[in-house]
Amino acid sequence: MELKEFVSEALLQIISGIQDAQGKIGESNAEINPKYSNRQQAMLEKHKILFSSKSNVIQHVDFDVAVTASEGTGTKAGVGVLAGAFNLGASGASNQESQTASRIKFSVPVTLPTNE
Repeated sequence: MELKEFVSEALLQIISGIQDAQGKIGESNAEINPKYSNRQQAMLEKHKILFSSKSNVIQHVDFDVAVTASEGTGTKAGVGVLAGAFNLGASGASNQESQTASRIKFSVPVTLPTNE
């Protein structure tokens, strides 16, 4: 799996999971990612909490992934995500293959769906 597919799918799954959970809590008093009141927002802004243009709190999804880059004769070169759930292999047969692994850490700012 390519890094861009991994990041995209992870973010979509997080958002979908939040929306799914919000729909399942029904009539309980629980709230998942509630919208802040103006008073709460003013207090958070005092502490340098960032808000989007829609007044939603900007949160960060942190990624710490291992990526592999492989090259070889008869193989398809590329960069992929190395994680427990993903199995990466080379396409084709190769007598010589060079593979390197690196870790990448980054953060993606997002606003998650709010519970009105």
